[in-house]
Amino acid sequence: MKLEPDQLVRHEMHGEGFVVADLGSTVVVRFDTAIHQVERASLRLQRSLDSALQAGQMDDSLAVLCRAQALAISSVNDQWGVFSRSRVQLLPHQLWVCRQVTREWPIRWLVADDVGLGKTIEAGLILEPLIASGRVRRVLVLAPARLVPQWRARMKTMFDIRLQEYTTDSDRGRISFWETAHQVVASFHTLRMEKPRKRLLQAEPWDLVIVDEAHHFQAQERAATLTYGLLSELANAGRIGSLVLFTGTPHRGKDFGFLALMQLLRPDLFDPEKEMEQQLSALPQAMIRNNKALVTDLEGNKLFRPVETRAVDYSYSEAEEAFYRTMSEFILDGRAYAASLSGRQQTARMLLLIALQKLAASSISAITRALRRRRAMLVSTLLDAASSDTVEPETLDEIAEIEESRPGQIAVLLMQDEIARLDEIIALADEITGETKIATLLDLIENELPAGEPLLLFTEYKATQALVYEALEARFGKGSVGFINGDERLVLASADGVEVTLPLSRETAADDFNAGRTRFLISTEAGGEGIDLQERCAVLVHVDMPWNPMRLHQRVGRLNRYGQKRAVSVFLLRNPRTVEARIWALLQEKLTRIQATLSASMDEPEDISQLVIGMAGNQFFDELYAAGSVRGGDGLSAWFDRSTQQFGGRDAVETVRAMLGNVARYDFQSAGAEIPKLDLPALEPFFRNAMSLAGRRVTRGEEGLSVATPEVWRGSLELRDRYDALTFDRFMRSDQSLLRLLGVGHPLLDRAITESTDQQVFLTRARGISAPLIIAQVEDEITGTGATVHRIVIGMEGAGNATSSVQRDWELLLRLNSLEPGMDIATPPTFAEFSDLDALFTTLKTHDAILELPFRRPKLRRIIALLPEGTSV
Repeated sequence: MKLEPDQLVRHEMHGEGFVVADLGSTVVVRFDTAIHQVERASLRLQRSLDSALQAGQMDDSLAVLCRAQALAISSVNDQWGVFSRSRVQLLPHQLWVCRQVTREWPIRWLVADDVGLGKTIEAGLILEPLIASGRVRRVLVLAPARLVPQWRARMKTMFDIRLQEYTTDSDRGRISFWETAHQVVASFHTLRMEKPRKRLLQAEPWDLVIVDEAHHFQAQERAATLTYGLLSELANAGRIGSLVLFTGTPHRGKDFGFLALMQLLRPDLFDPEKEMEQQLSALPQAMIRNNKALVTDLEGNKLFRPVETRAVDYSYSEAEEAFYRTMSEFILDGRAYAASLSGRQQTARMLLLIALQKLAASSISAITRALRRRRAMLVSTLLDAASSDTVEPETLDEIAEIEESRPGQIAVLLMQDEIARLDEIIALADEITGETKIATLLDLIENELPAGEPLLLFTEYKATQALVYEALEARFGKGSVGFINGDERLVLASADGVEVTLPLSRETAADDFNAGRTRFLISTEAGGEGIDLQERCAVLVHVDMPWNPMRLHQRVGRLNRYGQKRAVSVFLLRNPRTVEARIWALLQEKLTRIQATLSASMDEPEDISQLVIGMAGNQFFDELYAAGSVRGGDGLSAWFDRSTQQFGGRDAVETVRAMLGNVARYDFQSAGAEIPKLDLPALEPFFRNAMSLAGRRVTRGEEGLSVATPEVWRGSLELRDRYDALTFDRFMRSDQSLLRLLGVGHPLLDRAITESTDQQVFLTRARGISAPLIIAQVEDEITGTGATVHRIVIGMEGAGNATSSVQRDWELLLRLNSLEPGMDIATPPTFAEFSDLDALFTTLKTHDAILELPFRRPKLRRIIALLPEGTSV
């Protein structure tokens, strides 16, 4: 008998497929996305819905319902990852990012979402289904060293993805670390070193590489950075299959660097040697950016409220004013002397003076401590060595640590009589009995904030952090204050003048603060990334003003993130009479003007300050404040305008406008209807049905669901004999085993889906419907497209007329969950039901819903039909 096109067959090696052409002794069959020519004798004809309808052969109702639910679950999760077993509430924009990134294989995307939108969750949503499906076996996550432990912890607790942490100690043996490690997180700064880099390049290729803080990988024109070189060498050596980059500041001021980064992703679309304007139209194919102003919940409600920011002004006391004036004169004289030099001599002194100026702007305590150490060093060594830092700082905290230590390490004289000048300044510092800034802070806490209000405070330097710590603990009691900084210790002065070192890990400090065991948390920039502090705190105080405004954005991002239940209030302590405060005010005014200019030409609101600031870079702000210190009086504004012509100028605004106007982004108006409006609890009806079909009864107790594993499944090493305290609640306690959480990826649920999907059942009757329900499978007739989703399930219910409703896969699952197995399954379809099913399928073929699916040539096959119970022949 000749096999007809689209007949369902099974091959022992290739599995189930559809006949393409019968060539006699051989048959061309499509199996999944591959087409093979196989021997006719190797094929077995399979039942299908069409053959069941022709024979009027009805199937077990529970088995058909289970198969339909399993197919719908797989379809939903393949596209959206919504049934991922993460411990956090999934948001529409995160699900959208997951689907957008994983639509095609290999994956090549830059995700530039705003701070606080959940990049780690997005990475897990992308990664988990790829690992579960077997498409990804080897994955490498590259991140800054300080974020490596967080990536490892969050992937494990949120998704049960167990990344191995790479360290140089783990790779000292004769056998390379990379030969046995398949899912790894590593510091990209560590891998820049020659030996680790060489071994990595010799390792087996990675199916997927994920890069956090990817702006570190931008190339400089005509000279690649070490980090860029690492990624470039991996790519050129054929070691990267798929690549996903995450960064909030994708463009760092140079088109070349940005386009070089994009070229790593899509060399077919981007070239740093060509003009930016020629390549903007390609951005939607490779770059995603979502911002807080636009993201919503499933109902379309905005997730974030505007941040309320207020300056808290104070004035110096007479003693502080004398100190500040004398310190300013010292810096001005030092700059004059440095200007008379050249080369490394000048550079070393300018770096030192900038560090001193920053410390003075932070607190008198910070600058005085640095000056005392500098004086001691000069007296003991007095070397004229124009040294500079040779190690590239990895984090903002490391930059601050270098600046804080620089005065006591660089032994170049800033002026001929420097030691005498230092003695004068230190003597003035000794006359200050208390800093007005600290008194203003305490007054703010006691008189303007509600009693007991949790408070997050940021300082740039550890000396200022120690000053605030001591003041808060003295006023509000021992144990009320925690701290976070880069080296997880704080040096305090005891009553007898002896320094005491207080150790505290950042995780412990954050946990204590979130749990309410401490009221205050003082952080340096180490807490500006990678730590969530929004659980109970909505008030932040900037004790000092970092010169780079980007740091304020990152600081506020610790509180203004999903899960925050209140509008975040931000207080900025400042003395408006200082040059630093005046430059800061001018800078904010300029950013406001830039924002207004850009917003006027955009359809949707977008906070672009982070992007504009990121394009300027740290050096611009250092030079701006340092040069501003020699200006004063009425001329400061005019000088500022001249000095910042390029900052946020026409080129920057046009670049940002062009970039944001061409990226892909989540939009509730267009994507909201598609995004599944369900979560893990929608799996429970299927789970109960599948267990019942396998002869097991699911019971519910105080701790959750319990069930014994079906006997015929117990040969699998992945499965236990029994499961207790199972739950579909993502918000289970963090100390409970993730094995309790049922979702796609749990071995018991995965087995239930596989067993149900493989059931050869197609036609039955069910309770809960009044008209036929047809379930169809859509796939792309075109093979080799690189798509990660090959089949999508949809449904249509009714009589095949204008009132019939199309159901997306997630809507179909909810509908199936409302049905019960039919009792009367012996009655074959009536003539009217045959007609209705044909009409439904014909209507579905031409429905717009099919055209909206991500297939070039969608092909529809009907696979299951559910008929109402109680129909008479």
